[in-house]
Amino acid sequence: MKKYLLPILMLLLFEAVAVVLWLTKDNLFYLFNFSYIGFSIALGLFLFIRKYRHARRVVQLLVGLYMLVYLGLICGENMQIEGFWYYLFTGVFEAATIHYAVAKIFGPLIFGRGWCGYACWTAMVLDFLPYKVPAEPRKKLSWIRYLTFGLSLVFVAALFLAKAANIERIMFWAFIIGNIAYYAVGVALALLLRDNRAFCKYVCPITVFLKPMSYFSLFRIRCDESRCVSCGKCKLVCPMDVDVTDNSRKRKNGTECILCMECVKNCPKKAL
Repeated sequence: MKKYLLPILMLLLFEAVAVVLWLTKDNLFYLFNFSYIGFSIALGLFLFIRKYRHARRVVQLLVGLYMLVYLGLICGENMQIEGFWYYLFTGVFEAATIHYAVAKIFGPLIFGRGWCGYACWTAMVLDFLPYKVPAEPRKKLSWIRYLTFGLSLVFVAALFLAKAANIERIMFWAFIIGNIAYYAVGVALALLLRDNRAFCKYVCPITVFLKPMSYFSLFRIRCDESRCVSCGKCKLVCPMDVDVTDNSRKRKNGTECILCMECVKNCPKKAL
C-alpha cells in the first residue's frame, strides 16, 4: 500500500482545503469544488501507479472540462487571469482569487507547475496535437508572457478606471473571447514551431506567477545519479526542455517542469 501513499496524501490535502474554505466562507460549493479536484488528481496518480498510459489525460479532462465548461460557461466565472485581477480589485476573496491562490501562487510551493500538466484547460486541448516533443531548441520568445501578463492587468484596470457598466458581463465575454484567442494562438504556435507546449513556454501569462514559486517546489523529479547512465532519453521526451538529470534547483528550465512524468516512464534504469 505504500506506493499509493502519494494519491492518498494529495486527496487529503485538497480535502483539507475544501473543508477549511467551506467552513470559513460558509459556502458548500467549496467543499464540492476542491473535493472533486482532489479526487480527480488522486485518481490520475493512482492510474499512473497502475501504469495506465493515459493517466494524466484523464485528470486533464476531468479538471479542465469542469473548470472550462461548468465554472466558466455555465456558472459565468472568469477563471482566466482577468478574473483574478477583477476579484483582486474588488477586494473579494472569491472564485478566481481563491483558485489562483491555491493552484498558481501558493500551491506551486508544494506541487510546482502541476497545474500546467494536469488541470489547464488550454494545455488539455494542445496536448492532443501531434508535436508532443519539441522539434527544435527553445526560442528566445519568453518575453511575450510578460507582455500578455501586463496587458491583462491593464485591460481590467482600465475597466475599473472608466467605471464601465455591466463589468461582470464584460468579464464573462472576456473569458469567452480570451479562451478562443488562447486556443487559436496555441494551435498556431504548435503547428508553426512543431511544439504542443509552445504557448506555455512563450505566451501564457500565468507562468509569471508559477515560475518563481515552482523554484521552491516540494514535489520535484529527482535523479538517482548512481543508476543514471546518461542515455539522454529523459531529455528527448521532455515537452518542456528540462534537464531532469540535474538535481539542483538551478537546473536548466527547472521551473518549467509540469510533472508530466514522461521522463520517469521512459527512463530505462528507473533512475528518476
